[in-house]
Order: sequence, then structure tokens, then C-alpha cells
Amino acid sequence: MPWITLFLEQLIQWKLGFMGGVSASLMAAGVKLGNTKCLIAGCVILALLTGSGR
Repeated sequence: MPWITLFLEQLIQWKLGFMGGVSASLMAAGVKLGNTKCLIAGCVILALLTGSGR
């Protein structure tokens, strides 16, 4: 499972830059630790990054 997470994080960072990697890390930490604040923060950052180009 860690390899899948690492691969997805690298793919997001390649497509969306450094902040995409930060958001993927926050989401992974939120899921792993059960912290909803980290999960929501990561989702909001990712949504802002993907929606800003349109």
C-alpha cells in the first residue's frame, strides 16, 4: 500500500506541482491518522488547484 500512495503522490506532484504534493500528503495523513481537519484541508487545496485552470 505505501508504494501506491507514493506513486499517486508523485503523479499529483508532477501534474500540479509542489502544492499538489502537499495536498496529497495532507490527505494521506488525514486518512491514516483519522484526522478530519488534515483530510479536509488536503481536499480543499486539491480542489482549488484543479479548479483554478477553468
